[in-house]
Amino acid sequence: MSSIRDRVKQIVPSQVTNRVKDSLVGYGVRTSGRRPLPDFLIIGTKRGGTTSLWNYLIQHPLVPRLFPAWNTKASHYFEQNWHRGEAWYRSHFPTSRQRATLQRRHGGPVRVGEAAPLYMFHPLAAQRVAALMPTVRLIVLLRDPVERAYSHWKERWTHGVEPLDFADALAAEEERTAGERERLIVEPEAFSEPYDWYTYRARGRYLEHLEPWLDRFDREQILFLPSEDLYRDTRGTYRRTVDFLGLPAHDLPAFKVYNDRRSAPLDPRVRAELTEYYRPHNEALRQRLGLDLDRPERTP
Repeated sequence: MSSIRDRVKQIVPSQVTNRVKDSLVGYGVRTSGRRPLPDFLIIGTKRGGTTSLWNYLIQHPLVPRLFPAWNTKASHYFEQNWHRGEAWYRSHFPTSRQRATLQRRHGGPVRVGEAAPLYMFHPLAAQRVAALMPTVRLIVLLRDPVERAYSHWKERWTHGVEPLDFADALAAEEERTAGERERLIVEPEAFSEPYDWYTYRARGRYLEHLEPWLDRFDREQILFLPSEDLYRDTRGTYRRTVDFLGLPAHDLPAFKVYNDRRSAPLDPRVRAELTEYYRPHNEALRQRLGLDLDRPERTP
């Protein structure tokens, strides 16, 4: 009898929670006309410090969180939820009234955004963002692609969706993801888990994925931040981001590192192969944007 009561206690709160969540989502959509689109997007890169930077920014009194409160940092609208429509997207952001209240309370402009590192990599995200929000500001964190790839694999391994070791996963990447990018273009409402999960090598060809954004947005709208700068000088990188967004200075007492994943060092043979592979891509990025990613770093 007690086990039945325990199960009921577990089920009923879950049902209530789900109803509350559905109600809040519905309210957000119904009030979407009063919810301005975001002012900024952190579009990449995965495993480049986006979660940390996002959490620093929402500690600023003029950078509100997403709505409802359980949303962490992204709606995933421009890659996974495109089929839900603009009203659904707007439902994630504060109302004009909430913005005005914050502005009066803290005496400065409000800046609303989200952080979705797949946006930079998705083949249709740039044109979708440009069509809906041509004046939005973009923040791009770019990490040493060798370390990024290894960290990406560690995340997938930890989450239990990657059964292969890193070397084997790199070897299997092309076969695993074959045709997925093309499918996303042909089927605009599709989402591809292999394209998100297993693109360890491909995501580090940064300039290739940035070109659609560079073609559609003025350079002044984009802030490029080497992830290594965020790791070495977190406070300075945070201040630079706040300034880029036109926010008043607001210092933080501490800078916690989010999603840190320590592990054994990368196999030197795999590191050497990847370093050589990325050399021309890093050089192209340096020539185009003046960014130097060939610098040693610690490995989150």
